[in-house]
Amino acid sequence: MPTTPATAANSASNGTGTQEQIMLELVDESGNTIGTAEKLSAHQAPGQLHRAFSVFLFDEQGRLLLQQRALGKYHSPGVWSNTCCGHPYPGESPFAAAARRTHEELGLSPSLLAEAGTVRYNHPDPASGLVEQEFNHLFVGLAQAAVRPDPEEIADTAFVTAEELAKQHAELPFSAWFMTVLDAARPAIRELTGDAAGW
Repeated sequence: MPTTPATAANSASNGTGTQEQIMLELVDESGNTIGTAEKLSAHQAPGQLHRAFSVFLFDEQGRLLLQQRALGKYHSPGVWSNTCCGHPYPGESPFAAAARRTHEELGLSPSLLAEAGTVRYNHPDPASGLVEQEFNHLFVGLAQAAVRPDPEEIADTAFVTAEELAKQHAELPFSAWFMTVLDAARPAIRELTGDAAGW
């Protein structure tokens, strides 16, 4: 992956290091940068509004690539969620961060990655007591290469149809933010996958 000033400054950690040493970009309600905070402190109740991203990748059959978060993660371990999500480094564009983390976590570079809007939410995680106060940049694209997950980040992956997702979401634990970001991205997802895919 290409190196930018923001990624070079943070190259000592790709998200699996000491969480409180990773800096996040704090934003106002309009998404304007207002400062930085350590990752863990930004997620401690009541939470600080910070920039994030969520990626939704699909195969050529219109199936969504889900990931199950690794059991060793400090936040929401073991739950299922969208293809990739995370936080840009301060000064890093959300698009660059989305492409970088997708490659780091899943071992693939997305094809046709496109912006799909933003969504702001406040989701407490009852299990950990942490809070997701996020201004989230959404991206959709295609997964046209083999998935090679980093086991420190991802326990499992699955491609699912819209119908299969509805069944799994009713039966399995999913991240607190999953449906919020999925619903916000649906218009762009439908444009990418077509009406027949059912998203």
